[in-house]
Amino acid sequence: MEVINYIGIFAFAASGALKAMEKQLDLLGAIVLGFVTSLAGGIIADILLGIFPPVNLVYLPYPITAIISVFLIILIRKNLTKISKKLLYFDAIGLGAFTAFGAQLAYFHNLNILGVAIVASITATGGGAIRDILVSEIPLILRKDFYATPSIIGGFVFYIVSLRFLDYISLILTFLLVTSIRLIAIKKKWELPKINII
Repeated sequence: MEVINYIGIFAFAASGALKAMEKQLDLLGAIVLGFVTSLAGGIIADILLGIFPPVNLVYLPYPITAIISVFLIILIRKNLTKISKKLLYFDAIGLGAFTAFGAQLAYFHNLNILGVAIVASITATGGGAIRDILVSEIPLILRKDFYATPSIIGGFVFYIVSLRFLDYISLILTFLLVTSIRLIAIKKKWELPKINII
């Protein structure tokens, strides 16, 4: 289900472009953030799995999709109000898509259930973490926001479902589950417990 990967690339490239607008970066800054957000997680996952060179660097449709997505968001930016809110929604869609795609990649490389969950979460959150670091923010996955947890859950679910059902069922179910959990977490303002110094 290649379409889910393209959904993730568009969504995360859009969130990178929106972050660039929020920080008032120039065109190159928007392209860099869009590229990093949408493709860096997959590049890290490929390196961990021994895939060289990483697919996102050699298969042109992926970076081209990311760059086109950035320009599309720039073109419609006047219709986007409350950019930070839109950023969270695009991030949720990207999180679901890349969790599913990363879990599938790890499962095909015969990783165990924990390995699948780890690679899925790295694929889904790695690009966003680098994006936040580039704009001098603490990455979303390290803050109290309920962000990486749905991705980890999705990795476990993908593995379990894949033991009994066809691959595309696991992929679609994981995408929908992770996206839904993240969107609910945004709406309900779910947070993980904050650790305080006693």
